[in-house]
This record gives sequence, structure tokens and C-alpha cells, in this order.
Amino acid sequence: MNGADTAFVLISAALVMLMTPGLAFFYGGMVRVKSALNMLMMSFVSLGIVTVLWVLFGYSLAFGDDVGVGLLGDLGHVGFKGIGPETLTGGKEGIPVFAFALFQMMFAVITPALMSGALADRVKFSAWALFITLWVSVVYFPVAHWVWQADGWLFKLKVIDFAGGTAVHINAGIGALAAVLVVGKRIGFKKDPMRPHSLPLVVLGTGLLWFGWFGFNAGSALAANGTAANMAMNTQVATGAAMLGWLAYERIRHGAFTTLGAASGAVAGLVAITPSGAAVNAFGALLIGVVAGAVCSWAVSLKFRFGFDDSLDVVGVHLVGGVIGTLLVGLLATDGVGGATQLGRQAVGAFSVMAYSFAVSWLLAKLVDKTIGFRATEDDEVGGIDQAFHAETAYDLTGVGAVARSAAPAPQRPAGTPEQAGPDQAGTPQNKKVDV
Repeated sequence: MNGADTAFVLISAALVMLMTPGLAFFYGGMVRVKSALNMLMMSFVSLGIVTVLWVLFGYSLAFGDDVGVGLLGDLGHVGFKGIGPETLTGGKEGIPVFAFALFQMMFAVITPALMSGALADRVKFSAWALFITLWVSVVYFPVAHWVWQADGWLFKLKVIDFAGGTAVHINAGIGALAAVLVVGKRIGFKKDPMRPHSLPLVVLGTGLLWFGWFGFNAGSALAANGTAANMAMNTQVATGAAMLGWLAYERIRHGAFTTLGAASGAVAGLVAITPSGAAVNAFGALLIGVVAGAVCSWAVSLKFRFGFDDSLDVVGVHLVGGVIGTLLVGLLATDGVGGATQLGRQAVGAFSVMAYSFAVSWLLAKLVDKTIGFRATEDDEVGGIDQAFHAETAYDLTGVGAVARSAAPAPQRPAGTPEQAGPDQAGTPQNKKVDV
């Protein structure tokens, strides 16, 4: 066993695990107060559901021996059958298979969680849990086999996807679009303001994602070596460049540099460098980041033009960013890898995953909708799905501020003291109602 590589992969797995709570904060801050808790839960629950499925059959379907056509693994490792603590990835030399399986488990966990932002504010929590159970089983696990298993058909085609441009981001982005088309628009879409309730939470989530993404990308080398170092450097370069690209487009197009734009631009860069970072140099990473930031900033507006309600821009950031990164590696890859042939391979990888994931995701969303119903009721959506599905709210405002003052008994004046008109201590006229 290579101890250094094993330690590196285990630490990387922990970093990727942190990305799912980070994603929960990122999405949770972007929604309105009445559905903030539900948004956190839609990401967080994936840690439970997908972990169980991964042990039962997910790892075997994704990384088991191919059934013969490069589409799916067999069931030879159900429940990790045949794998022990001393089983190594390279046979006699390598890292424990359990370390590799744990690392890949975290990829499987975050991928359906990425989709949740597209459906914010309007789906039943039980329906969401059923949908991701089905989705990872018949969409994610097979696609992971195509891309990363040595017998997978895209792997044998030599499609470059170092850390998940196709299997994670394109897969989740196009699957989210399919689900959105089934579920429909939020009440008040394009009419009511639906601004983020907490930009500090968005920035916190972005920071956690950025931090964890070093494990996501560099850890995919599965060794503490130069490839991991190159991938880590390119991750930072592309992310910083994408943030600037998004902000520049935003300033030209809308006249302001927004905090939400900075956070979204950083995520777009992280997405775009994921498939390509190990195959390009720092200048290539810089170019990929700038392009992804500007193009994704433009792409998020398409939902208003075409009328699909992608609540938190999953399609504009993850699908578009994933396609950009997957295709540009065909042009920018170094060491003689890039060129027209490789670009063609990359296009096959990107669009085959898009076609499969969209079709199956749409069918699964329809199945859930026709059986238990995917959409929350109008009363639940308007009143707030936090209270409807979780019997909780993200913030308890009772007993603070103006609410506390209004609930407190009026102070007793000394006898003979005349009433004083004018503002109270907070500067609010006493006869004016305070809204919280």
C-alpha cells in the first residue's frame, strides 16, 4: 500500500464531502426566507440516500466489471462483496479500494444535490427524495461507468473527463432542466421579486465549495504527484479568472459588480476546469475560466427568454460550464493531446451524456409526478415549504427587535406625567406600525 497516496485520497474525500454542506449554504442563501431550510435539506439529504445506495449497489454498477458493452458494471461487488481493507486498486501496489470507493461516493452524493437548486421553492420533499434515489441509480451510476471505468465506452473512446465535467456537471445540469420542464414554474415567476435572502450565506457556501473543490479536482489524480499539483493550481487559476469574467460581463451588461455574480462566477470556473484541468497549462486554465465566467453569466438569462424556471441557475452554470470545460480541453490540451480529433471525442462525450440524462431524467420526473406527485400544493408553496414539509423555519424572529418591543407590556408613567409625542429609542414614531 502506498501510504502517502492513501492519505491524500482520504483527505480529498473529506474535502469533497464538505462540498455538499457548502452547496447547501450556497443554494440556501439564494432562496427566499420561507424555503431556506428546505433548500438546505434538499442538498443535505443526499448524504444519507446516496451513501446507502452506493454501498448496496452503486459502487458495483459504476466500477464493477463491465457487463460487456461498456454501459454498466455488474453486481459482483454488491455490499462491497469481495473487497476488504487490504484490497488495493493496483492489485499488489496502490491505495485501498475502500479509499477509492469513499472518494467516488462523495462525487455520487453531490451530483444529485447540484440539481436541487433548479427546483427550489416548489417541490415536495418526499418526492425529491424518491427522485434522487431513482436518478442516481439509473442515470449517475451508469454514466460514471461510461466515463471513469476502464471498460466504459467513453473511457475507451479516450474522452477526457478528469474529475466530472460530463458525469457530474453536464449530467446534473441537463437532468435538472428535464425535471424543471416536468414540475413547471414557481408561482410568480417573472412577476414577483425572488431575491436571495442572505448573500453572506451564499459567500460562505462559495468559500466551502472552493475549498472542497481542491479535493474534488486534485484528488482525482488518486496520488500525491505532479498531476495533482497541476490540477490544484489550475483549479485556483480558472476560478479566479471566471469570477472576473462574470463580473466584467455583469458590469457591462447590467452596470454593477454584484456579490451574487462574484460567487456564481467562481462556481462557473470551478465547474469548467473540472474536466480539463489536468490536461491544460495555467494559461489554458486562465482562458477556460474567463470564457466560462462570461458565457455562464450570459447563459443564466436564457431561462427568461425561453420561459423555463431554473430557480438558482443550475442549467446556466453547471450545464453550460460543464460543456465549455469539456469542449475546450479538446482545443487547449497540451502534450500533443489537443486537436480536432480530441475535440470530436469531447463532443461525443458531452452530447451523449446530455441526450441520455435528459431523456431518462424527464421520464423519472414524470414517474414521480404521476405516482406521488412532484409539485407542492399552491397553499404550501405560497405559505412556505419549510413549515409545510419540515415543521420548522430557518429563522426564529420571535423575541427580538420590534416584535419583542410590541409584545412587551407598556411601561407605567409616574402619576401626573404628560404623554410625550415623538420618536421612540429606535427613531420610529410611536404611532407607526412596525413591520418585520
